[in-house]
Amino acid sequence: MRLIPSLIAITALTGCTVGPDFRRPAAPSAQSYQPATERQPAAAGQPAALLGPGPGNGWWRAFGSAELDALVDRAIAHNYSLAASNATLAASREEWRAVAGRRLPQVDANARVEQEQVNLAAFGFAASPALGLDGNPEFHLYSVGGGISYDLDLFGGIRRQVEESAARAEARQRQTEAAHLTLAGQVVNQALTIAAIRARIATAQTILADDQRNLDLTRKRQQGGEGTLVEVLNAQSQYTADRGTLPPLEQQLGEARHLLATLVGVAPADLGPTDFALERFVLPSSVPVALPSELVHRRPDILQAEADLHAATAAIGVATARLYPDISIGATLTQGSPGVDHLFRNAFRGYDAFAGLTAPIFHGGSLKAERAAAVDRAHAVNATYQQTVLSAFEQVANLLSALQTDARSLDMQRDAVTVAGRSLQLSRRSFEVGNSGILQVLDSERLYQRASADLVDARARQYLNVARLYVATAGGWTQASS
Repeated sequence: MRLIPSLIAITALTGCTVGPDFRRPAAPSAQSYQPATERQPAAAGQPAALLGPGPGNGWWRAFGSAELDALVDRAIAHNYSLAASNATLAASREEWRAVAGRRLPQVDANARVEQEQVNLAAFGFAASPALGLDGNPEFHLYSVGGGISYDLDLFGGIRRQVEESAARAEARQRQTEAAHLTLAGQVVNQALTIAAIRARIATAQTILADDQRNLDLTRKRQQGGEGTLVEVLNAQSQYTADRGTLPPLEQQLGEARHLLATLVGVAPADLGPTDFALERFVLPSSVPVALPSELVHRRPDILQAEADLHAATAAIGVATARLYPDISIGATLTQGSPGVDHLFRNAFRGYDAFAGLTAPIFHGGSLKAERAAAVDRAHAVNATYQQTVLSAFEQVANLLSALQTDARSLDMQRDAVTVAGRSLQLSRRSFEVGNSGILQVLDSERLYQRASADLVDARARQYLNVARLYVATAGGWTQASS
């Protein structure tokens, strides 16, 4: 019994850990996401991209909306998908603790009460009442005891299992961080989408009011003998067609609100008012963007892929350790007595100490095949990691390009609305004085309608791409949950 602690200490000093050690992938050497030919200075109205450490937590506050801030906070506190991710993370951490516990000695206790009957005749003894021997005597047997066992883990199989489990727990942690990041981005995206749809509805209602004005004017001209029924029908047709654009927009608005309610973790009826308007959002003057070397160390999906690679590397060590012998040591101590009053006397004590060796001799090549499979899986996970990094860089590069094109597109759409508005105004004046027909007014109105709708889309796209850039550079997830 006294040798067991010494054996454990010796094993701790002499044991080895087989399999490759994990090395974190090197950070990329690139200092920017776009080639020099694509990089342009920030134009007027374009948020500047500031390469550096990247955005911090609470990036959505850059849009200057207290209502939006409250919605994101509600979603992080009450979203059920996020709650499931948090629970999965907690479970993975407990699983890691369960595996880590196998590195320590395993101690168990036991107690037992038995009632036995012995058939003496079966062993060649005859019943002898004079000697107190019945044919089938009955008696009770009480026993208590315990045991300790310890796997010496000579080749580090258990240590690699602990390492693999810890890496998988880290992957779940990164997955939870990604869920925080994604949820914040989805809430901001829905709020901006609602604001954009409301702007489109307002534009459609303005155009509908103009259509009604045209219809009233053509009717008055017809009644005065200056117009024709064809002009009235053309104006009425335009009014009817434009009125048909409102129900789909209202449906889109309802669906956007319903999705926002789901993200916040409430029923649509309990969401409350969502009177978002693009005019009430602030477009950030600059967006902090993480350098490529920083992005790989802060973006959750990349860190999750890195943790998966760590787990796959440790799994090679687990499979390798199975190729080598395994030694376990332990001891048991038992007190057994036919009476409770004698249970703890030395005379009824027994113990044993043991050491066991298990060595693989022939398994049909399965153990080597399992190790080869672990190596192949690690290669696959490494390729997945590299692809995740490249996809992240591509996403950031696309959004940086969008910052530049969105500002130019917005300027062009403003010019288009101005020109279309002047054309519509002149067409109406010409129609009112009888120099042109209603079709010219309707054509000008359609151009103005299209330009106005495109302007709303351009404004919304600029806000949405800024929000997506914040998400792409890993802002907004809660480090406190790590």
